[in-house]
Amino acid sequence: MTDRIPSASASVIAAEPPPAAGLPPAPLAPGQVRRRRMVAAAVTAGAAAGLAYLAGHNPHNPTVPMPACPIRHVTGLDCPACGTLRLTYDLLHGHWTQAVHDNVFVLAGAPLLVGLLARQARAVWRGDRAPLPPALAYGLGATAAAWMIIRNLPGWPLR
Repeated sequence: MTDRIPSASASVIAAEPPPAAGLPPAPLAPGQVRRRRMVAAAVTAGAAAGLAYLAGHNPHNPTVPMPACPIRHVTGLDCPACGTLRLTYDLLHGHWTQAVHDNVFVLAGAPLLVGLLARQARAVWRGDRAPLPPALAYGLGATAAAWMIIRNLPGWPLR
């Protein structure tokens, strides 16, 4: 008969049982809250800098340096987000009809995306978690995949 020595991971697993279904997850530690707030501030600053650059540089002009879509570069297909830089530029300058032409999917989903960002920002500020419900995550993924197929069909009018 051999003696078994319990591993450190087994004692950790036994010390913290998983939360029961329906119960909220454990609160974040103060260091985690501070780190999440710093990341949120950095992302906000980066987004503001990107919007400032985009406001002054027209992505419709091929000579203006803009990042290329890696999916389009590799596959030659438009991804679900292709055209979002042009859409954002058009919205910043009040060109609504051109924005619809650039990416109607992102434009239609913008209120949902803004709401999800606001929900996440509120959770970060409060030190909470705001996980995306699985049904919503799978629904968004399936919708984006369907949009990618539709927008790459021959004869799609919004090319």
